[in-house]
Amino acid sequence: MNIIEETKYLLKKYKIKANKNLGQNFLIDEGVIKDIVNSANIGNEDLVIEIGPGLGNMTQMLLEKAKKVICVELDKKMIKILNDRFITCDNIELINEDILKLDLNNIIKEEKEKNGIQNVKIVANLPYYITTPIIMKLLESNLDISTITIMIQKEVADRLIEIPSGKNTGAITYTIYYYCKSKKIREVNNTCFIPAPEVTSEVINLELREEPAVKVMDKKIFFNIIKSAYMQRRKTLLNGLLNTGVFLNKEEGEETLKKLNLRPDIRAENLTIEDFARLTNLFCSRINKQNKNS
Repeated sequence: MNIIEETKYLLKKYKIKANKNLGQNFLIDEGVIKDIVNSANIGNEDLVIEIGPGLGNMTQMLLEKAKKVICVELDKKMIKILNDRFITCDNIELINEDILKLDLNNIIKEEKEKNGIQNVKIVANLPYYITTPIIMKLLESNLDISTITIMIQKEVADRLIEIPSGKNTGAITYTIYYYCKSKKIREVNNTCFIPAPEVTSEVINLELREEPAVKVMDKKIFFNIIKSAYMQRRKTLLNGLLNTGVFLNKEEGEETLKKLNLRPDIRAENLTIEDFARLTNLFCSRINKQNKNS
């Protein structure tokens, strides 16, 4: 029985259909699954956390590679199928929970202490509607993980792995670059899924940096400035930061940009991550000086 036949068999056996509200699209291409798993570079001492395993079409190969696989699945129907399908496997754990509410730090800590796990790797076919919140949780939670290998909508993937100031740059581009080294693995046609989504997907790999790409005095302010700059991306950087209160007035904004050797008409998407870091540190220095004088 090939993967397409097995998928149809499971859907019929358990009398289920893909849940549109959960963004379910079941991957039925063995070549794509192999590319995802191989690009994750999983060793026999690694823990894999698979987010949204669904029917388990990719889970089987992950179990063959990893020391242990923890599947985090929100749909109780899928948990039943996964439990039945892998009942004889002793290196799998199923967690029926929303990944956004799960304490991954504690889970990873326990696995490393109890099972001698060397590396922790995230593998996922993420629902399109919740891609960004999940990725941000994984990056901002300071998890002890080495890589994130995910399949997401191509348009979003291209923005995530862009070099800051490149043509596909968005606010999230800087976040990804700050935390990770990223690369494209492959595109995935919509015919590789049941049911077929309306868009093309893309597999990307994010390798967590040992140190952030730039040094900033305040990480929260750094990301807030980038967010503020992109809230009004059609405007110039000067006007965008002026309207969001980063610059107190136009004169201060012009002076700041001049100190950074940035044109007064430059737009947010033209700034490198180093530019935003220098802008952040200049802003933090000004705030610190004001606080000392007050």
